[in-house]
Amino acid sequence: MDLVEKYQSALVLAAIAVGLAVGQIDGVPPVADRLIVPFLMVILFAAFVGIPLSRLREAFGNRRVAGSSLLVNFVWSPLLAVGLGALFLRDQPALWVGLVMLLVTPCTDWYLVFTDVADGDVPLATSVLPYNLVLQLVLLPVYLYAFAGTLVDLPLALLAESVLLVLVVPLLFGGVVRWWLTRTKGAAWFRERFLPRLSPVQIVFLALAIGAMFASQGAVIVANPRLLALMAVPVALFYAINLAVGFAAGRALSFSYGELVCFNNTILSRNSPTALAIAVVAFPDEPLIPLALVIGPLLELPLLGLISQIHLAVRERWTAGFDASRSDR
Repeated sequence: MDLVEKYQSALVLAAIAVGLAVGQIDGVPPVADRLIVPFLMVILFAAFVGIPLSRLREAFGNRRVAGSSLLVNFVWSPLLAVGLGALFLRDQPALWVGLVMLLVTPCTDWYLVFTDVADGDVPLATSVLPYNLVLQLVLLPVYLYAFAGTLVDLPLALLAESVLLVLVVPLLFGGVVRWWLTRTKGAAWFRERFLPRLSPVQIVFLALAIGAMFASQGAVIVANPRLLALMAVPVALFYAINLAVGFAAGRALSFSYGELVCFNNTILSRNSPTALAIAVVAFPDEPLIPLALVIGPLLELPLLGLISQIHLAVRERWTAGFDASRSDR
């Protein structure tokens, strides 16, 4: 990871502080509000241009890991999100919706970094990525309709428009750019020269989007300073519970160490920029929903870093157990 990636959380915190400060200046909030969606679309384009949708079939070469990952991400995690919201955010329906949006959208980029950090199976993790993207595009509106329709006013037409605007358009544009660059510059140039420049761009524009959001909604935040802190407990519990689920599934299904790291990172990392982009467009009258999603980038990086160290700490024991189980067959 380069300097920008290592200090993502600090950059986001700085963006929050600057956004709150400049948001107190007359005339800044409406300008900042108009900048949020463009900033987020840059992030999503940078994420989508690196996704090889052609590898959809390859993922199920390892059905135990890929199938289990999709089952956890799209069946178990939505139910867990609703349960954690009911337990901790019953009196704050907007935050509850924000929590659901965060926890039902699996990551489509960052988890590869932490899979690599912990010496996991990166090619396998990459092959699962397109399924995570396609299924969250299809299922996020379904989850919101099923779980959030009774909590806040859910404008279905605006929700569909937001999915089309902030997800489908950047996805198609990213696919076209990926095809054109690999055709004109070559796959090696695209992979080694172009893609490494995108991650810092994503982080910088995420910080800009968060700063703009806090500048545009500073009055709401100042009036409700404790609300964002309420999100930290269920988010942290999500990581703890799903990490335990990952180890239990890995043991039951006899995952190798590389498969275990891949699996755990695919079920733990969340796609906060995607959820944030949809929330900004779909819920213009519920500013606390997108604000609730800001807690994701603040907590995700340090938690995933800690989890990488946990993986490395159990590596020798896990590998020995895996080798023993194979010799017994």
